Amino acid sequence: MNERSERQDPSPQLLAPSPKGGAAAAAFLFAGGGTGGHVIPGLAVARELRRRGHIVFFVGTARGLESQLVPRAGFPLELIEIGGLKRVGFRQRVATLTQLPISTIYARRLLKSRRVAAVFSMGGYVAGPPVIAALIRRVPVIVMEPNAVPGFTNRRIARFVRRALISFPETARYFPKGRTELTGLPVREEFFAVSPKPRGATFTVLITGGSQGSRTLNEAARQSWPLFRAASLPVQIVHQSGPAACDEWRAAFQESGLDGEVLPFIADMPAAFSQADLVVCRSGAGAVAELAAAGKPSILTPFPFAADQHQLRNAEAFVRAGAALLVEDREMTGEKLFASIARLAADPACLARMGAAARSLARPGAARRAAEVLEEVARA
Repeated sequence: MNERSERQDPSPQLLAPSPKGGAAAAAFLFAGGGTGGHVIPGLAVARELRRRGHIVFFVGTARGLESQLVPRAGFPLELIEIGGLKRVGFRQRVATLTQLPISTIYARRLLKSRRVAAVFSMGGYVAGPPVIAALIRRVPVIVMEPNAVPGFTNRRIARFVRRALISFPETARYFPKGRTELTGLPVREEFFAVSPKPRGATFTVLITGGSQGSRTLNEAARQSWPLFRAASLPVQIVHQSGPAACDEWRAAFQESGLDGEVLPFIADMPAAFSQADLVVCRSGAGAVAELAAAGKPSILTPFPFAADQHQLRNAEAFVRAGAALLVEDREMTGEKLFASIARLAADPACLARMGAAARSLARPGAARRAAEVLEEVARA
């Protein structure tokens, strides 16, 4: 394996006194990467630990989003070579099985040389080698499972984890009794500050398929524009389409004559949430956590190829709570989108109930509580 590190000193001083004057600092290895959903919540917990005087470093791959986000946040990143095992071809599976023992041995060396007190896993295939190494060396493993159904790695190690920090009550059944805690997923404080929006003359809908956009939501939105125009429904549409072909979508929207805008990316998403009466989006862990924090009613269209159908399970959990309407990807058309929005726009009481139900699912202070759990394990 071509091992590389973003940090030159592989053995940082781990026993420096805490800035808060407490016990000696501990070292924590953070495992999980590939997507922002794996990296961004981990960074929130890492920042909290750093604020408390502890040492945190990440393990990831050069091709994952962690290779950009982790160094930018000022944390060391140790690079390993590992791939997935699920929904991959034969060659990739063979390559992963070859990489796994080498990466695990390297992770074991990191655990020993850096005197790691605990491993924090956000899941994903990147977490495999560090977690296996931790279990072999009897280093405590804490997992944060943000989805209603745990991912492949977390399901495989469930019975060995010291603690599992979960976002949905139903997730507890996948882990040993007494080892779970309902902490939620770290979400920016700005989402919790979003207030219920008074109903105005114009009904504002925010449509977003994430930073790269969603082809299904983009197509359905475009098909719905003539229907909104024909119905003369007083609606404003703010649509994050993703960067691909945004100019084309924007031009078509302007021709529709509707109020609103099409954007490639929305940098201030909490502000966009605060202006919206209804949000239409996918149902990844980060998206539903933000909806809950902001108390926003939503129409959820799960990504159909998400591993273990976790987006569908997240959406179903929100529907059971009365916080969202579920429209599956294969059903999401312009007519379906128009009819769903029109029905909810005509029922302000229903929207208010959905928003309150979403807010009831919010878990503020998730990063702080995760850091406290890691500290408790380190002291033990």
